[in-house]
Amino acid sequence: MRSMLVAGATGMLTLGIALPATAATGDTTATITVTGGSLSITVPADAGNLGATADTVGGSTISGPLGPVQVLDARSAAAGSGWVASVISTAFTPPSGPAIAASAVSYTAGSITKVGTATYTANNPGNLTAVGGAVTATGITGDNSATWTPTITVAVAGGTVAGVYSATITHSVL
Repeated sequence: MRSMLVAGATGMLTLGIALPATAATGDTTATITVTGGSLSITVPADAGNLGATADTVGGSTISGPLGPVQVLDARSAAAGSGWVASVISTAFTPPSGPAIAASAVSYTAGSITKVGTATYTANNPGNLTAVGGAVTATGITGDNSATWTPTITVAVAGGTVAGVYSATITHSVL
Protein backbone atom coordinates (compact mmCIF):
# COMPACT_ATOMS: atom_id res chain seq x y z
CA MET A 1 0.00 0.00 0.00
CA ARG A 2 2.79 2.27 0.83
CA SER A 3 4.24 1.84 -2.68
CA MET A 4 0.89 2.78 -4.14
CA LEU A 5 0.72 5.96 -2.12
CA VAL A 6 4.22 6.95 -3.15
CA ALA A 7 3.44 6.16 -6.77
CA GLY A 8 0.19 8.11 -6.60
CA ALA A 9 1.85 11.12 -4.99
CA THR A 10 4.64 11.02 -7.57
CA GLY A 11 2.08 10.87 -10.35
CA MET A 12 0.21 13.86 -8.94
CA LEU A 13 3.40 15.87 -8.69
CA THR A 14 4.22 14.94 -12.27
CA LEU A 15 0.76 15.99 -13.42
CA GLY A 16 1.04 19.28 -11.53
CA ILE A 17 4.29 20.15 -13.25
CA ALA A 18 3.00 19.10 -16.67
CA LEU A 19 -0.15 21.28 -16.55
CA PRO A 20 0.14 24.70 -18.28
CA ALA A 21 0.52 27.70 -16.03
CA THR A 22 -2.11 30.46 -16.07
CA ALA A 23 -1.15 33.05 -18.76
CA ALA A 24 -0.58 36.64 -17.68
CA THR A 25 -1.38 39.56 -20.02
CA GLY A 26 -0.70 43.28 -20.07
CA ASP A 27 -1.95 46.09 -22.29
CA THR A 28 0.12 49.00 -23.58
CA THR A 29 -1.52 52.16 -24.85
CA ALA A 30 0.25 53.81 -27.81
CA THR A 31 -0.56 57.18 -29.36
CA ILE A 32 0.47 59.15 -32.43
CA THR A 33 0.08 62.85 -33.08
CA VAL A 34 -0.93 64.36 -36.40
CA THR A 35 -0.27 68.09 -36.35
CA GLY A 36 -2.19 70.62 -38.39
CA GLY A 37 -0.83 71.14 -41.87
CA SER A 38 -0.22 74.44 -43.60
CA LEU A 39 -1.15 76.48 -46.62
CA SER A 40 1.86 76.98 -48.90
CA ILE A 41 2.80 78.13 -52.39
CA THR A 42 5.68 77.02 -54.60
CA VAL A 43 6.83 79.11 -57.57
CA PRO A 44 9.61 78.77 -60.15
CA ALA A 45 12.92 80.35 -59.09
CA ASP A 46 13.66 81.66 -62.58
CA ALA A 47 11.35 81.83 -65.59
CA GLY A 48 14.14 82.61 -68.01
CA ASN A 49 13.47 84.73 -71.06
CA LEU A 50 9.75 85.08 -71.79
CA GLY A 51 10.36 86.08 -75.41
CA ALA A 52 11.61 88.82 -77.71
CA THR A 53 10.16 91.37 -80.10
CA ALA A 54 11.55 93.98 -82.45
CA ASP A 55 10.84 97.62 -81.63
CA THR A 56 7.94 98.85 -83.73
CA VAL A 57 6.26 102.24 -84.00
CA GLY A 58 2.92 100.81 -82.90
CA GLY A 59 4.32 98.60 -80.12
CA SER A 60 3.89 94.86 -79.64
CA THR A 61 3.53 92.21 -76.94
CA ILE A 62 5.78 89.52 -75.56
CA SER A 63 4.19 86.47 -73.93
CA GLY A 64 5.70 83.45 -72.29
CA PRO A 65 5.13 80.81 -69.62
CA LEU A 66 6.30 81.65 -66.11
CA GLY A 67 6.60 78.02 -65.01
CA PRO A 68 4.45 75.93 -62.66
CA VAL A 69 2.87 77.54 -59.60
CA GLN A 70 1.44 75.20 -56.96
CA VAL A 71 -0.68 75.80 -53.87
CA LEU A 72 -0.80 73.01 -51.29
CA ASP A 73 -3.51 73.25 -48.63
CA ALA A 74 -2.97 70.62 -45.93
CA ARG A 75 -4.96 72.45 -43.25
CA SER A 76 -7.87 69.98 -43.38
CA ALA A 77 -9.98 73.06 -43.91
CA ALA A 78 -13.58 73.12 -42.77
CA ALA A 79 -16.22 72.68 -45.44
CA GLY A 80 -16.76 75.91 -47.36
CA SER A 81 -13.29 77.36 -46.65
CA GLY A 82 -11.14 78.92 -49.35
CA TRP A 83 -7.86 80.56 -50.28
CA VAL A 84 -6.62 83.16 -52.77
CA ALA A 85 -3.26 82.98 -54.57
CA SER A 86 -2.21 86.54 -55.40
CA VAL A 87 0.39 88.00 -57.74
CA ILE A 88 2.18 91.33 -58.24
CA SER A 89 5.08 92.41 -60.48
CA THR A 90 7.75 95.05 -60.42
CA ALA A 91 8.37 97.06 -63.58
CA PHE A 92 10.49 95.40 -66.27
CA THR A 93 13.71 97.39 -66.09
CA PRO A 94 16.69 97.48 -68.48
CA PRO A 95 20.29 98.06 -67.34
CA SER A 96 19.77 101.74 -68.24
CA GLY A 97 16.88 103.77 -69.56
CA PRO A 98 13.15 103.81 -68.90
CA ALA A 99 11.34 100.75 -67.55
CA ILE A 100 8.19 99.00 -68.77
CA ALA A 101 5.63 99.63 -66.02
CA ALA A 102 3.91 96.79 -64.17
CA SER A 103 0.65 98.18 -65.56
CA ALA A 104 1.80 96.77 -68.93
CA VAL A 105 2.12 93.25 -67.46
CA SER A 106 -0.84 90.84 -67.45
CA TYR A 107 -1.26 87.31 -66.08
CA THR A 108 -3.27 84.41 -67.44
CA ALA A 109 -3.39 81.33 -65.19
CA GLY A 110 -4.29 78.83 -67.92
CA SER A 111 -5.56 75.36 -67.05
CA ILE A 112 -5.54 74.35 -63.39
CA THR A 113 -4.68 70.81 -62.27
CA LYS A 114 -6.81 70.09 -59.22
CA VAL A 115 -6.59 67.64 -56.33
CA GLY A 116 -9.25 67.44 -53.63
CA THR A 117 -12.64 69.02 -53.26
CA ALA A 118 -12.81 72.70 -54.16
CA THR A 119 -13.90 75.05 -56.94
CA TYR A 120 -10.93 76.82 -58.56
CA THR A 121 -11.26 80.07 -60.50
CA ALA A 122 -8.56 81.72 -62.64
CA ASN A 123 -8.85 85.47 -62.04
CA ASN A 124 -6.37 86.55 -64.77
CA PRO A 125 -5.40 90.05 -63.60
CA GLY A 126 -5.00 92.51 -66.49
CA ASN A 127 -2.13 94.39 -64.87
CA LEU A 128 0.19 93.63 -61.98
CA THR A 129 0.68 97.07 -60.41
CA ALA A 130 -1.02 95.96 -57.19
CA VAL A 131 -1.53 92.63 -55.47
CA GLY A 132 -4.36 90.89 -57.29
CA GLY A 133 -5.94 87.45 -57.20
CA ALA A 134 -4.42 84.98 -59.63
CA VAL A 135 -6.37 81.85 -58.64
CA THR A 136 -9.14 81.48 -56.05
CA ALA A 137 -10.29 78.26 -54.36
CA THR A 138 -13.74 78.18 -52.78
CA GLY A 139 -15.96 75.49 -51.33
CA ILE A 140 -13.01 73.55 -49.92
CA THR A 141 -13.53 70.35 -47.98
CA GLY A 142 -10.37 68.86 -46.47
CA ASP A 143 -6.93 68.95 -48.07
CA ASN A 144 -6.49 70.16 -51.66
CA SER A 145 -3.98 71.46 -54.17
CA ALA A 146 -3.91 73.37 -57.43
CA THR A 147 -1.15 73.68 -60.02
CA TRP A 148 -1.08 76.00 -63.03
CA THR A 149 1.48 77.44 -65.44
CA PRO A 150 0.65 81.10 -65.98
CA THR A 151 1.42 83.06 -69.12
CA ILE A 152 2.91 86.51 -68.57
CA THR A 153 2.18 89.07 -71.28
CA VAL A 154 4.11 92.34 -71.48
CA ALA A 155 2.83 95.18 -73.67
CA VAL A 156 5.92 96.81 -75.19
CA ALA A 157 5.26 100.39 -76.30
CA GLY A 158 6.58 101.68 -79.63
CA GLY A 159 9.96 103.34 -79.28
CA THR A 160 11.08 101.15 -76.35
CA VAL A 161 14.88 101.09 -76.08
CA ALA A 162 16.49 97.82 -77.15
CA GLY A 163 17.83 95.73 -74.27
CA VAL A 164 17.14 92.95 -71.81
CA TYR A 165 14.47 93.92 -69.29
CA SER A 166 13.86 92.05 -66.04
CA ALA A 167 11.19 92.06 -63.34
CA THR A 168 10.32 90.19 -60.17
CA ILE A 169 6.92 88.51 -60.10
CA THR A 170 5.79 87.65 -56.57
CA HIS A 171 3.08 85.17 -55.59
CA SER A 172 1.49 84.74 -52.18
CA VAL A 173 -1.40 82.71 -50.79
CA LEU A 174 -3.85 83.45 -48.01
